[in-house]
Amino acid sequence: MAEKTNSAEKPPKKYRKQDLSIYINLLTDFGFKRVFGIKEVMLNFLNTVLNIEGGITDLTYGNVEILGLTKNDRKAIFDLICITGNGERIIVEIQNIEQEHYRDRMLVYASQLIQEQNVKGKVNDKYWNFKLDPIYSINIMNFLLGKKKRPKKYLTQWQLKELDTNEVLYDKLTFVCVELPLFSKKLRGVKTALEQWIFLIKSLHELKNIPKKYKTEIFQKIFEMAKIAKMSKEEVKKYIKV
Repeated sequence: MAEKTNSAEKPPKKYRKQDLSIYINLLTDFGFKRVFGIKEVMLNFLNTVLNIEGGITDLTYGNVEILGLTKNDRKAIFDLICITGNGERIIVEIQNIEQEHYRDRMLVYASQLIQEQNVKGKVNDKYWNFKLDPIYSINIMNFLLGKKKRPKKYLTQWQLKELDTNEVLYDKLTFVCVELPLFSKKLRGVKTALEQWIFLIKSLHELKNIPKKYKTEIFQKIFEMAKIAKMSKEEVKKYIKV
């Protein structure tokens, strides 16, 4: 007689396909933090996306609790805060579910990084020190930023500008938006480092093996970390957890 299994111990039906894939889905909280929580991975990603002059050579991870996310927020928003060696504050978010007033929320979260810098005291006892470190808000969205028609660029960068002259008012607050639905390239069409990253974020869980164009050391490390077969039972439980 075949041994009976306890159905209560099986993962929910809608998660079984995910559990049986070769690699984790980076559009999940577990997948996002497992991969981007690795310092050298995040450094490579940030340098590719931001292309800051001089590059980012070091970073530490900050406390996401300053964002004040609710339990419901956590179901849709996966985030990490980084502070570079030069003091730039960077928040990286993946928003998997469309949310009303998303642009407002981007601004609110960026303002938390401003407030967190806690500008206090005086310089030379003459005036208040309001100098702020640059802030970057990177938003990876599995939906479109808005319904208004505009060029179909999957990556856009936004700053405060004068409407007529286009002069930048403040260059230390930058919003970077990646709209995944606008990235339609298949694997064979992926060429640049940026395209490699966006394709991987969107489609890693659909791959069966490591493509030839992902043979660099950093991508090899990502694929190794992303293998479900390499995860412990506890890690798998966290990954498929509702």
